[in-house]
Amino acid sequence: MQETPFCLRVEHLLPYSMSDSNTTDLNNPSTFILLGIPGLEAAHVWLSIPFCTMYVTAILGNFTILFIVKREPRLRAPMYYFICMLAITDLVLSTSMLPKMLSIFWFNSREIDFSACLTQMYFIHCFSVVESGILVAMAFDRYVAICNPLRHSTILANPMVAKIGLAVVLRSAMLILPYPLLTRQWPYCKTNIIPDTHCMHIAVVKLACADTRISSYYGLFVLFCVKGLDMFFVALSYTQILRAIFRLPTKDARLKTFGTCSSHLCSILAFFIPALFSSLTYRFGQNVPLHFRVLIGNVNLLVPPTLNPIIYGVRTKQIWDRLHQLFSHKDI
Repeated sequence: MQETPFCLRVEHLLPYSMSDSNTTDLNNPSTFILLGIPGLEAAHVWLSIPFCTMYVTAILGNFTILFIVKREPRLRAPMYYFICMLAITDLVLSTSMLPKMLSIFWFNSREIDFSACLTQMYFIHCFSVVESGILVAMAFDRYVAICNPLRHSTILANPMVAKIGLAVVLRSAMLILPYPLLTRQWPYCKTNIIPDTHCMHIAVVKLACADTRISSYYGLFVLFCVKGLDMFFVALSYTQILRAIFRLPTKDARLKTFGTCSSHLCSILAFFIPALFSSLTYRFGQNVPLHFRVLIGNVNLLVPPTLNPIIYGVRTKQIWDRLHQLFSHKDI
């Protein structure tokens, strides 16, 4: 790993020098400096407007979904439980990064405690993996509902849904735990400046002046063997779903059945495509401008929490009906 060119490249972008930004021993840094979006510092206030709008949309939208499902007895079904899990995940994911990002943009508050940086790293990566796992669980729900509808309520009874949710969280917690544990052990003797708005695993590891191949390899393992496997299981579920749909006798029946999957497909596209592109860009996009990589990384983390409540609120009839009643001031 060629660390020196990276550090030199970063330092040319900084309004900070090393002496200004770090007064502690970098082998055991007490703080890191988050630059925000390098090269676009003058536009931080303007960039905060769309990011803040997305955050407010994510908070209001996901809390509204949770409120509606809690208040509506007819929505006590596996699909809506998974939607609630997705909403909670999106709330945690967006809140893990947006407040600090906005404090950088608005107040130039760039310092972050080393332990806080590792905590933020853990939560961002952990709940990204949680979201991936929930999307797989939702694909399984659609598969059972379409391919084996008579046994849907038996297979996905409430205890099974709870077990699936617990398994998704435990898988994510255990897989991401090595990220902060490995990152904490590296010496940081060159710079403590992170050219990003938040503490991403690969961005912090690149600052270490040691052989960090184990961290890099483990990050690739999580990327390909976790998200890659999740995408495989989603594709496998939809292969069986499409086979079942094409066996239906009429076009209207096929369209109506496929329509029950449209919201989930939109969420999959909004999550997996930007996530895969962002991860590969961070690791292999050395020729991609730094500010573009940072922007893509931030958009990748914010698009799913912003779009998911809109997708499920608009395209799920039961939720849309209750949402309409809520804003029409009808009795709910």
